[in-house]
Amino acid sequence: MTSPVTTPDGTGATAPGRLYGVGLGPGDPELMTVRAVRALAEADVVAYHSARHGRSIARSIAAAHLRADHIEEPLVYPVTTETTDHPGGYRGALEEFYAEAADRLAAHLDAGRTVAVLAEGDPMFYGSYMHMHKRLADRYVTEVIPGVTSVSAAAARLGTPLVEGEEILTILPGTLPEEELTARLASTDSAVVMKLGRTFPAVRRAFEASGRLPEARYVERATMAGERTGDLAGVEADSVPYFAVAVLPSRIDAPRPERTPESGEVVVVGTGPAGPLWLTPETRGALAAADDVVGYTTYLDRVPVRPGQTRHGSDNKVEAERAEFALDLARRGRRVAVVSGGDPGVFAMATAVLEAASQDAYADVPVRVLPGVTAANAAAARAGAPLGHDYATLSLSDRLKPWEVIATRLRAAASADLVLALYNPGSRSRNWQVGKARDLLLEHRSPDTPVVLGRDVGGPAESVRTVRLADLDPAEVDMRTLLIVGSSQTRWVERGDGRRIVWTPRRYPEPEQPA
Repeated sequence: MTSPVTTPDGTGATAPGRLYGVGLGPGDPELMTVRAVRALAEADVVAYHSARHGRSIARSIAAAHLRADHIEEPLVYPVTTETTDHPGGYRGALEEFYAEAADRLAAHLDAGRTVAVLAEGDPMFYGSYMHMHKRLADRYVTEVIPGVTSVSAAAARLGTPLVEGEEILTILPGTLPEEELTARLASTDSAVVMKLGRTFPAVRRAFEASGRLPEARYVERATMAGERTGDLAGVEADSVPYFAVAVLPSRIDAPRPERTPESGEVVVVGTGPAGPLWLTPETRGALAAADDVVGYTTYLDRVPVRPGQTRHGSDNKVEAERAEFALDLARRGRRVAVVSGGDPGVFAMATAVLEAASQDAYADVPVRVLPGVTAANAAAARAGAPLGHDYATLSLSDRLKPWEVIATRLRAAASADLVLALYNPGSRSRNWQVGKARDLLLEHRSPDTPVVLGRDVGGPAESVRTVRLADLDPAEVDMRTLLIVGSSQTRWVERGDGRRIVWTPRRYPEPEQPA
């Protein structure tokens, strides 16, 4: 117990007490740590949160370690839902409550008493204690005692690994908007969704929309009386309490669903212009769910290796063969992701797959195309907003169409004063098209027209420069470069930080009216 101490100046003032944030674990009192029990033994005051009915789960966990001489401070929430007549609304009511509760604890601390604030699970993990910590820890000596979280308890009770190797664990509150939950569930390896109860119907729909419902497990009151576990898909919504979690366990060594010819599909995904930062959540989910990943080796190397998946890399010039290979796998019941750079529908693999899928032999194979960030959008964003008005997208490669067709389309787009995004402008063996395109465009555009050269955007060798159309040098352009040629309205300026930005105004000048 704490007693008054005399300060060196002889005033007899009482030293402030010590604050403990005590993690109690998920519910079973035997999962309290030795340090937590010791902190309770040192405490003069034991504080715990409860609803207005007065019952406290935290207190019930620690009950065996409470003494008759402990001063108990129940911190009773004024509201437990977002409905309140407080002038500041739900948040205002809670802020007022936390401030008042902190003042009550501060009074004990100022009197020299040691205060232990009980917290289910871990104090710093979605715990109520942290609201006291933020208001008091800068004023008093404080120790936070970690506890076993409900996440760890749920995994233990399920008896299945939660994450393994290089898998990623995502922890989500069920109060997130349903679409946000769906996106995050689709893109992660493993997940735990907490705070269920009234959020359960939306959480379940998010699991279903993300394609993860068959994997999802359910744990209610882990390690406590009334514990329940099972498959999430079979849980009735009206039976779910707040103290329940939904779990996506590790996929490593998890049983793969039995495949039948009817279960096969091909998903064509875009990986964006470079690495993982450019992947969409939907694409991440499709890649993670695939049995087989098929693609040009350079793009396939951007996809993380996952246990249980088979990877099929090939050369860049066998698109038709790659498409048929993927469709043959799907026809045998495999879930296949065909990997493409950028957006799969922009000069990429979606066309090849859909063309092959139109054959009678593959008429029953489901095919989906998922969008990705295309090179034009990536380069434009790095440069500013050169695609802010109407623009045309062309490929300068004459491997699949004659140069005469390219030249005709360049003239048409240039005469229409469209901004141009030019893909595949050149390679080691082919760069004459860049010079031809420049000369053709100069027939319609000012020599001062800005041209953005975006090379390896998003990659380690990224380079984004802007030059005058008249100064465009074919020798500086290769297959990893995308060109954006401005219209007559495109502007470029150097800002105070030395960065040159390019944009095309959204408003086009009105035609001059005759006098």
